[in-house]
Amino acid sequence: MTAQGPKSRRRALFMVNPRARGGLLPLEAVRAVLETEFDLLETPLPAPGELSDLLRARADEVDLVILGGGDGTLNAAASGLYDTQLPLGVLPLGTANDFARTLAIPTDPLAAARVILAHPPRFIDLGDVNGHPFLNVASIGFSADLARALTREAKRYFGVVGYGIVAARLLIQSRLFTAYIEHDGTAEAVRTLQVSVGNGRHYGGGLTVEASATADDGQLDFYSLEVDHWWRLLALLPSLRAGTQGQWADVRAFRTKKVVVRTSRPRPVNTDGELVTYTPAHFSIRPAAIRVHAPPQTATRSGSGEQNSSQPLAEGTP
Repeated sequence: MTAQGPKSRRRALFMVNPRARGGLLPLEAVRAVLETEFDLLETPLPAPGELSDLLRARADEVDLVILGGGDGTLNAAASGLYDTQLPLGVLPLGTANDFARTLAIPTDPLAAARVILAHPPRFIDLGDVNGHPFLNVASIGFSADLARALTREAKRYFGVVGYGIVAARLLIQSRLFTAYIEHDGTAEAVRTLQVSVGNGRHYGGGLTVEASATADDGQLDFYSLEVDHWWRLLALLPSLRAGTQGQWADVRAFRTKKVVVRTSRPRPVNTDGELVTYTPAHFSIRPAAIRVHAPPQTATRSGSGEQNSSQPLAEGTP
């Protein structure tokens, strides 16, 4: 019998965003855990616009990518991950870490490292807007204005509280705009504060796109906040956190695979906290697009693909 040699170790391209809120945390213990199974090829994180290109250039050298950072870092890698099909390991080091929370990846970096070792990669979907992939949610209106106003320093030093401080100031100044929505053979004009299109479940450091949404259900979750006054959002906030806002009369919500949003003048589109394109915005789903080391999905969606319209409810009732 011929003796078998040692099992070859997998090579991981390992990058950490030092500008992320937790990017300067000591990661020696994290590296030690990962090095029990992987050879880490550590490299400085390039500029966001160059990250996907780096993944494409080094795809033949490695077996997976391990990224330490926030949702913006992961968003910058999405295109490269899609093209190369390299599995992704996530070390949540950002402000909100919504993608990690959607996939039940612990926000503690050491626990997240153990997830990479314990769970094989599984397929998840990507959202797409005008050719730009996104992981969590894309928004037009208030969230895009918030992304533009929220400085890197505010996110780093004040964390999720920074979102609230800037959001409160912007909300008082906000105005409704007209959006023209086309989906599933229908077209309608609405007056809205914000339209959001979600791929995953969580976004915005504590908000939920839709309570039953998963990142592997092959569906987009759309909602439009058609409120009369900004203070109406105070009543809606618990539902926005729980993902049940579609039950309110002044929130239009549905599930789809494609939707187009047009505006009278170009408006920026915020994807995972980054402004990447402008309206008209063509949204679609890329099913089973990338692979991520994450625990198995336990939640299931009932009525996948069915629309969830809120219009029959009486105005002002949850």
